[in-house]
Amino acid sequence: MKKFISILTLALFTIAILGGCTKESKVLKVSATSAPHAQMLEHIKDDLAKKGVTLEIQVIDDYNIHNRSLNEKEVDANFFQHIPYLESQMAEFGYDLEVLAKVHIEPMGIYSEKIASLDELKDGAVIAIPNDPSNEARALALLHRNGIIELNDVNNQSATVLDIKNNPKNLTFQEMEAAALPMVLQDVDCAVINTNFALQKGLSPTEDAIAIEDADSPYVNVLAIRKGDGNREDLKALAEALTSEKIKKFIEDNYNGEIVPVF
Repeated sequence: MKKFISILTLALFTIAILGGCTKESKVLKVSATSAPHAQMLEHIKDDLAKKGVTLEIQVIDDYNIHNRSLNEKEVDANFFQHIPYLESQMAEFGYDLEVLAKVHIEPMGIYSEKIASLDELKDGAVIAIPNDPSNEARALALLHRNGIIELNDVNNQSATVLDIKNNPKNLTFQEMEAAALPMVLQDVDCAVINTNFALQKGLSPTEDAIAIEDADSPYVNVLAIRKGDGNREDLKALAEALTSEKIKKFIEDNYNGEIVPVF
């Protein structure tokens, strides 16, 4: 009888061990641009691992890929965009996505290797701006607010160069992929660049930009998910980690006011 009990105990112990070995943490795939989004995600990897979530970060600097990949279930979430961009993508492509968490603002800036002030812009100067709808409108609004151009409606979040009412310096606008803008600085008079791409180039919005958005910009960067996934425990854990005091301190310690947390 004792021998039977010993064998039974050993069997149960073995089953428990095997059960523990086969239990795997949940893999959560998130696409992000390299700076600062992927950097912030890397900072909370260990916290998520303690909750049984293995964070797999896919670094992609082409804006056009993220939402399509999320909509097609190639990733579980993305972290790279502001709300107007997400809304424009959903309207254009019919993506069924939503915001899970609002994280921070990255003020857009105007940069130049040729002039130190917008007052130095010459007649016929060339300015490079993003070519995606929401960021083009954002760039034009920044130029408008700095007195360089006048738009028909500065609050139009889908404005293009066709909506410029007054261009007193006869500026020429080169529209291109947002990620390419830092690389053309030497070829243009100015470029209007998103902070994440400026940081990748080693540019500081607060030190290198000749003009910058106010900190109350409506362009809040968000964690986006597929509509209906908001109750998933792994995604809720990610949202909680991205809006934690740890991330707030990480932003404050590493970005010198160039990125502003909104939580």
